[in-house]
Amino acid sequence: MRFFRSLASATVAVVCVLLLPYEAMSDARVPAGDTPSPEPFGAACRIRVDGSRVTAYCHNPYPGTDRVSLHVECAHWWDLDSDGAPVEAGPAETVRLTGRCWKEVRSAWISHRRVS
Repeated sequence: MRFFRSLASATVAVVCVLLLPYEAMSDARVPAGDTPSPEPFGAACRIRVDGSRVTAYCHNPYPGTDRVSLHVECAHWWDLDSDGAPVEAGPAETVRLTGRCWKEVRSAWISHRRVS
């Protein structure tokens, strides 16, 4: 009989916790009006691999300048990987980045950095 009373108490406690509204459970929440929302950032990039050549187009729709770089990883161990020079994509600007390997391309990606 004692086992069922402790089980009933535990069940009631779990149900109460699950049924409380989210706001009542989290005292550490910061009201939405107190924190500034981050400014949108980052150019949208499309990467195309054609054999051993890589071409990327990055369009920046935001007011801040985005410094983008193309990184190419080659498939063969003897083929040198490359990190392209950073290019600044200003507001409403599209930039073209290119890179290549001697043989096949394993992967290619773009890195983004804010310009102060």
